[in-house]
Amino acid sequence: MPTSEQKIRYAVVAGGQISQQAFMPGIKQTDNSELVALVTGDPVKADKLAGLYGIKAWSYEQYDELLRSGDIDAVYVATPNFLHAPFAVAALEAGIHVLLEKPMASSIEEAEQILAAQKKSGTKLMIAYRLHHEPGNVELFTRAGRGDFGELRSFSSTFAQNVAEENSRGHNGYWCGPVPDMGAYPLNAVRNLFGDEPIAVHAVGTKTRDRGFNFHDTVAVTLLFPQQRTAQFTVSYATASAENFTLVGTKSTIEASPCYMFGPSIGIAYREITEDGEQEHTFEPVDQFGNETQYFSNCILNDTNPEADGEEGLMDMRVLAAVEKSLETGETITLPAASRSRRVAADQALHLAPAEQPSEDEMINIVPQSK
Repeated sequence: MPTSEQKIRYAVVAGGQISQQAFMPGIKQTDNSELVALVTGDPVKADKLAGLYGIKAWSYEQYDELLRSGDIDAVYVATPNFLHAPFAVAALEAGIHVLLEKPMASSIEEAEQILAAQKKSGTKLMIAYRLHHEPGNVELFTRAGRGDFGELRSFSSTFAQNVAEENSRGHNGYWCGPVPDMGAYPLNAVRNLFGDEPIAVHAVGTKTRDRGFNFHDTVAVTLLFPQQRTAQFTVSYATASAENFTLVGTKSTIEASPCYMFGPSIGIAYREITEDGEQEHTFEPVDQFGNETQYFSNCILNDTNPEADGEEGLMDMRVLAAVEKSLETGETITLPAASRSRRVAADQALHLAPAEQPSEDEMINIVPQSK
């Protein structure tokens, strides 16, 4: 266990767009973390990207060697979703802490394997729910929890973008498609706003003619929660960008936008509408990736458990798997009752200044995500 005066040494596993655009610049904004290694199968990234950051590059075949090297304390796993489990499990079994991109895995079975490895090893595992450390979202979660908006009744959201089929997200099936990728945001938002877990799931999907995706590229999901509360969200890889949610309670209606995205110029905002009028709530941009890394490193240094742990990841996974089953069968899927032992706390909000992020044209050897 490093001392509190030390910095947690990270390896980033996979040098794709999210790593280059956000995590690698963001870690520089922390005061308790440093990037020391890159794991990649791309010789261009091994040369140029590692050189840009002054870090050592390791191939995927050298991953086990890196885990045993003593050079790192933690890994940030940002591979395609279907590769999360092997890299996360190997690190946890080696006693290396894991910051794992969402969704946690590409099946319930894989998620349970990751959670079992964490429990056996006693190392730290955090799922990278960056919005659990963004001040606007944390304020909404905590205000909803203490009843500021009254009894919450419904939630609706749209999160969409136009994704290039050539990107890895475009041709690796449901678990790399819009529901696990983008749907994780409204799903995680409503679970934390309601402070509860859904008990039934129904989904309808469509495939856009002339697009080459091998999954439903637009999906509408309806969730039933205890106490007769409902939630709906639509996600898409084949439309113009959209990002919003509406939360309706007995005292207030909340309209939030932007609410999910990140970037140096993106500040979360929401409008609170009551019988007395309307109030705008705006928040300065923060480095969401720096925030989550700062928080996770503090958990490692102080030997505390992160809030967005494997249990939080698994709670989302059970719903994402139910959406997949509903799309396959056309049926409403009933979920067993579940409860989360922890929720987002107000002191999780951090305020690290945004790092400058490279544009898609400036990133090294990636297939751009946007069409």
